[in-house]
Amino acid sequence: MRQMMVAGNWKMHGSVAFTRDMIQTLTASVTVNEAVTLLVCPPMLYLTQAIQAASNTSLSVGAQNCAQIQTTGAYTGEVSATMLADVGCQYVIIGHSERRALYGETDAVVAEKTKVALAAGVKPIVCVGETLAEREAGQAETIIATQLDAVSKVIGAAGWANAIIAYEPVWAIGTGKTATPEQAQEIHAFIRHQLAKLDAHMAEAITILYGGSVKPDNAVTIFSQPDVDGGLIGGASLNSDDFAKIYAAAVAH
Repeated sequence: MRQMMVAGNWKMHGSVAFTRDMIQTLTASVTVNEAVTLLVCPPMLYLTQAIQAASNTSLSVGAQNCAQIQTTGAYTGEVSATMLADVGCQYVIIGHSERRALYGETDAVVAEKTKVALAAGVKPIVCVGETLAEREAGQAETIIATQLDAVSKVIGAAGWANAIIAYEPVWAIGTGKTATPEQAQEIHAFIRHQLAKLDAHMAEAITILYGGSVKPDNAVTIFSQPDVDGGLIGGASLNSDDFAKIYAAAVAH
């Protein structure tokens, strides 16, 4: 059985108090099942605090981004994957749709960041997905295949074996819209099919998350799809009750 995950992407939200209170609440109220990883990804500034608060618990902590440069140097404002590993960060989100749209991250940049994360021993959560215009034009699979291929050319099947994929229907992020369970399953199955061209065993084993407005009231039906292995949760991860309910839905699956 594939490892499932419920990952909370806090985006640019939080504070010292929020980080402390959220992690205390989660670790006190959620019994982590070894079959489902529970992960929070706070803003970079609060990573060390989160890692310290989560020590001696089953809660994992990840970052929302890393530099595409592996070595230290004159890169003002950047944080390398090696630095993330140094403070005990276990995962990093790569190529989120907001990074692509707002900061111009190309498929090539996403591929390079994935490569340096793997080299540093930080597990990348590689985001792929189509916009509403691309979906309506019937280009969803073409776009996603292109995004996957760019990474595959750099890391190969061996790299994917140590990575996670998150499918983000960009049109369903922060809009209140959600892909139907059938739409989510269709794309997740397509992603697995594309990776099977590299290595069938890897494709069957890789964790693929759904990231598009998952809420407590739709988590069960989304997670019940055969190729959906959990979720990358945005807004709902900022509410401890909602996040705990979504995690419970994954465990129940």
